[in-house]
Amino acid sequence: MGIVTSQRASPSAPPPAVAPPAAPVTAVVPDAGTVTAAVAPDKPGASALPAANAFAGSAVCADCHEDEHTAWHKDWHARALSPATKEYVVGTFANAHFKGESSEAWMHRDSARYWMRTQGRDGQLGEWPVQWLVGGKRMQDPVTVLSDGRWQVLPIYFHVTGKGSWVDYSEAKQGALTPDHPFFWANFARSAQHACLDCHVTGLDARYDRANHEWSTQFIDPGVACESCHGPGARHAETQDPTDIVQPRKLAKDAQLAVCTQCHGPRRTLFPMLDAAHRFQPGQRYEDHYQPMVLMVGGERSGDFFSDGRPSTSSFEYQALIQSRCHTQGGATCLTCHTAPHEPHAADELKKPQVKATSVGAATCQGCHADIVAQGAKHTHHQAAAAQDCIACHMPSVVSGVLDKFADHAIDVPAPQNTARHDIPNACGTCHAKQTPESLGQSLAKWWPQAEQRQQRRLRLADAFDEKSAADSAPALEAVLRDTSEVPTLRGAAAELLSLRFKKAAVPTLRAVLKDTQDDLLRCNLIDGLASVGAKEAAADLLPFLNDRSLWVRQTAAITLGSFGDVRALPALQALATQPETSGLVQPHVLLGQLAIRRRDAATATREFERALDLQPYNAEVLVRLADLYVVQGNPAHGKELLEEALRFDPQSRGARQRLSMLQSGR
Repeated sequence: MGIVTSQRASPSAPPPAVAPPAAPVTAVVPDAGTVTAAVAPDKPGASALPAANAFAGSAVCADCHEDEHTAWHKDWHARALSPATKEYVVGTFANAHFKGESSEAWMHRDSARYWMRTQGRDGQLGEWPVQWLVGGKRMQDPVTVLSDGRWQVLPIYFHVTGKGSWVDYSEAKQGALTPDHPFFWANFARSAQHACLDCHVTGLDARYDRANHEWSTQFIDPGVACESCHGPGARHAETQDPTDIVQPRKLAKDAQLAVCTQCHGPRRTLFPMLDAAHRFQPGQRYEDHYQPMVLMVGGERSGDFFSDGRPSTSSFEYQALIQSRCHTQGGATCLTCHTAPHEPHAADELKKPQVKATSVGAATCQGCHADIVAQGAKHTHHQAAAAQDCIACHMPSVVSGVLDKFADHAIDVPAPQNTARHDIPNACGTCHAKQTPESLGQSLAKWWPQAEQRQQRRLRLADAFDEKSAADSAPALEAVLRDTSEVPTLRGAAAELLSLRFKKAAVPTLRAVLKDTQDDLLRCNLIDGLASVGAKEAAADLLPFLNDRSLWVRQTAAITLGSFGDVRALPALQALATQPETSGLVQPHVLLGQLAIRRRDAATATREFERALDLQPYNAEVLVRLADLYVVQGNPAHGKELLEEALRFDPQSRGARQRLSMLQSGR
């Protein structure tokens, strides 16, 4: 059992030598850390058991589960993060070179390590050691550890499935990147602590020292190891009691799904990423920790979705699956079609067919749809072998990984009409690219007349969500929002778009639906919608939610009421900010600070903003607000330090740049 501890590295020199590890030592990770004992018992005494949330490490699991451990070690989950050693490096480093529109890099290796030479944050060429690797199945991302302890994903990735070439993935997705762009490789938005490690390691504990501007990063295992899916196992390792470990297949459907979707779908976290104590553990409720990102991010339209609400970008499998009838009516979870990484499986952890003549895709569907699969060409109306696979029509490879295509996990019927009206790709068009959507729609209606009812849902969603039809979208948005049979995530997206597009006119509908729904996520979306249009007339509607069972809902209601200037929110905000189980929430502290500024109470505002930054030190907006306070209180030097810190995290922070300019000019 142990923790992998990161080492910092200079951009132009090899990383420091690994310090002698504390006993007992399980393993030494090349170039980047040491594994040492880390689990403490619940209470003193040699006979005390480890805490229920104490990790053991995959090496301890192997003592009793050797076969499973060996099989897992061969799976790509085990290589979600790997040390940059010959065993794991996939890319060609033999004097390789890449040149894009805004980036250029030279890759090479010496006898000890791998290197990338490229432009740094200062605009100058430098050499960075590659110490860690993210993935390697389709794309392998090299990671370097900077002198302040930040793990940065270097700009050039190796595209394994792209004929073995080096590519600039971010440039392909974001366009040309200059050093002041948030997604330039050396900036915080591209740090692995911020964007990668939560899902690519097991037992993450990342911390930031505000005084010294330094990161420390620890984890139990690199990669998605045993305890990522089975929960912390130190106590189980001692007792060998089955009740001390999580068995995903024995969980209720929602909890089972949460085990996979903690990583397979971008999400907002209730507590900040540095809060290891509140991190999700298998067996817990997804909705107590996360809110899935669907269509909207931070009040703006996301580019990762088609206009009918289906994800258009890979890694959103959760957002797609929960839209499907397989999930809403059949209760399907990831484990309905996929196996655990340590079990025998076909490609992509899909279950192996029991009948040799059956394709992998058809085999996964056969368990629930045996009668349809048995019809073969009578159902498909196609003769080609590829078209006999259910996935070809119901999970087409139209989801983009920027440089690869992936299956659509929304598992729906094709809707060529949406291709014509909203430029959304459909399964028929992937094979019949030369035919018009109109002709494809006619053929589909002729062969599967019963599909029309299913298509109507996607047509309505596209009419509601597409920006091209935004001006006339109110009826469709209201229809989606009021439809209790529609999935809550899409109803929530409709609520956000309705308030964004139609402002005060949306308030009656938002208030009416809020009174009738019991879904936590949808209630948060509705309250956010009311907040965005300043619907103070709905303040009384929010009061009951200050004591809601859902912490998400309680926080959202309190913050919205507080933003309205309603004094009835103050006790709820203070409780959230002070009670031990909720004091780690960031937003209550931020709003209490803002309210204190309105009262001209600089001391309270300073205290609340400092607390918010202890929890979320990379919050550039709060850094700017706190800098203002210190300047007003006669400490411009510290204000300047905070503004410089804000720019370290967000180089494009307009507020930080403006205030620094004013301080430097003496205004």
